[in-house]
Amino acid sequence: MDLEIIKHATYFQVKGTLTKFNLHLFKKEFSNVFDKQDSLIINIEKLTSIDRYGVNALAQLHNESLLKRKKLSIIGMGCDDLYEHFKSEENAA
Repeated sequence: MDLEIIKHATYFQVKGTLTKFNLHLFKKEFSNVFDKQDSLIINIEKLTSIDRYGVNALAQLHNESLLKRKKLSIIGMGCDDLYEHFKSEENAA
């Protein structure tokens, strides 16, 4: 399944797979997003697969939110790989 990003009134829904093959779509959608918004909610409930490139893209978005002092919420029971990455980041800190 391809990547699909749907903008709703208060959040973005990410559906399908987030891999190195479609990462450019994700980066294009969220490029400079924190210059336009103070907070961002991404729902990953329908994200079926994510590779390390996708995890890194979300981590970069997270780092950008911290740098610019903006709010980023990733909601939904998505892929375990993503949760494991952020869980290991917390343990390392």
